Amino acid sequence: MKIMVIDGQGGRLGKLLVEAVKDRIPPAEVLAVGTNGIATATMQKAGADHVATGENPVVRGVMDADVVLGPLGIVVAHSILGEVTPRMAEAVGGCRGKKILIPMNSCGVSVAGIQEMGMAGYVKLAADQADAFLQEAR
Repeated sequence: MKIMVIDGQGGRLGKLLVEAVKDRIPPAEVLAVGTNGIATATMQKAGADHVATGENPVVRGVMDADVVLGPLGIVVAHSILGEVTPRMAEAVGGCRGKKILIPMNSCGVSVAGIQEMGMAGYVKLAADQADAFLQEAR
């Protein structure tokens, strides 16, 4: 099972997601793609199996991913302070994998009805949902 984690800026959310997935779903192969080198390096230090940076790794990587994790902005062109390109957003939005997205203020998008909680709470929910999805898919 392949899990792709996408993040930008400093990669803090991506780091937490990589750690949670490696802890919760040890057999999963984790590909972490940063929209910039700092985010990529942060996720690599967190234990991702493979890392890459930029638009093309996002576009190609989501093709094989069973699950894609990241901030809500990865499906919104020009979000995360412009780090998400239209091509990235289209690829993530159109991929066959299950998308588990975390609402973040830096994305400029609010979702009505979403319970406000801290990043750690969202990360736990995301890892739980990824695990449940992968167990159902087996």
